[in-house]
Amino acid sequence: MLAAAVGGYLLGSIPFGVIATRLGGAGDITKVGSGNIGATNVLRTGRKDLAALTLIGDVGKGILAVLLAKLLAHDPAVTAVAGGAAFLGHLFPVWLKFKGGKGVATFFGVMLFAPLMPWAGLLAAATWIAMAFLFRISSLAALTAAALAPIYILITDEPYAYLWLALFMAVLIFIRHRANIGRLLKGEEPKIGAGKKKD
Repeated sequence: MLAAAVGGYLLGSIPFGVIATRLGGAGDITKVGSGNIGATNVLRTGRKDLAALTLIGDVGKGILAVLLAKLLAHDPAVTAVAGGAAFLGHLFPVWLKFKGGKGVATFFGVMLFAPLMPWAGLLAAATWIAMAFLFRISSLAALTAAALAPIYILITDEPYAYLWLALFMAVLIFIRHRANIGRLLKGEEPKIGAGKKKD
């Protein structure tokens, strides 16, 4: 269990946004736009290729953490710990003085591959897509998907370890999006493609 927690955290703390922008010659992403290390902020550099690489990396580390845990332990509790630790690592990476991203991409990586079947993750992803299409607000889509993820775990009859994992990630996503929630309540949250600095 401890190995899953430590390994998951270290894997999740790999800052793909920072690595991609530096190697791609786009500078320091922590000094661009919102300063967030996620794909949304990387996109503000004007480099869609680097944003795509960041997205793949952030989703992938969540996937890899839970798949390795499944392979080595065959225990839903261990898998949930590994996934939660990877998610936590993205939010608070030791390499960046614990200043990380908001965790949405890593959340989806974990949700798609941690449960015994992918249905809960697919439902969460479909929720994000539907909300983004209807309202064109990325943060609203992410918050809705995170809020409904525990319900999706329940209705797909997954082990309770994954329910606690979904709840853990949802709470942290809401905490990390508190500024976005404030702007949503004021009707000031920028829409997808608006090109504003806030994230």
